[in-house]
Amino acid sequence: MNSRQRRGVIILLLSVLCAVGAFVGVLSVISDVNSKVGPEVAAYELKADVAPYTPLRADQFRKTEMPKRWLSPNAVTDLSALNGKVAVTRLEKGSLLQDDMIVKRPELAPDEQEIAIMIDAATGVAGKITPGSLVNIFATFAAEGQNGKAQSRIIVPNAKVIDVGKLTALQPGNDNRTANAMQEAVPITFALKTKDAQRVAYAESFAEHVRLALLADGSTTTLRPGESTYTLEGDK
Repeated sequence: MNSRQRRGVIILLLSVLCAVGAFVGVLSVISDVNSKVGPEVAAYELKADVAPYTPLRADQFRKTEMPKRWLSPNAVTDLSALNGKVAVTRLEKGSLLQDDMIVKRPELAPDEQEIAIMIDAATGVAGKITPGSLVNIFATFAAEGQNGKAQSRIIVPNAKVIDVGKLTALQPGNDNRTANAMQEAVPITFALKTKDAQRVAYAESFAEHVRLALLADGSTTTLRPGESTYTLEGDK
């Protein structure tokens, strides 16, 4: 083997060693990236804004993939978690869905039924009433006849709210006398027993105003005889 052949062999061996070194380097980089990034998992982001207390559906979200180690521990990775849930607050487009953004919609007891009425947004809701809240339902009635007295009554104490609808601008010409006095209202759905549902339906039809009083968490109202009705003449 002459000197030229020896140089060729040496160059070939060096090329092989460089290739092996480059390959090992690439493998090392890939291994390092994998160790830092980790496996990817599914996450879900909102396609559009979602109003508070709105029932959630799978088609409101798009699937995305991201490294598991970068995902929040309370991120939702399975849309079956949406079953029976509503948004607990306003959800923004592009936000990743997390379990603290949703809450289970309150369910009806066997002896309860749903009834929804429109409540004046300015005086009866103020954005503080949410599904699961307990409220006292007040109704005010005008005096009837010459000797009648105007009254304010708690028609249902400790009423359970199960849904809060969207703010609605009311149209003139509505036959409901209460709705005619409102400019904007919110539909509120309650879970009530039959007698209480009848009281609410009556008040919505015949009362001058229907208002809600939000109770503190964990508290309830206990009415003593005579406390459910108020008249100005009787306030001494």
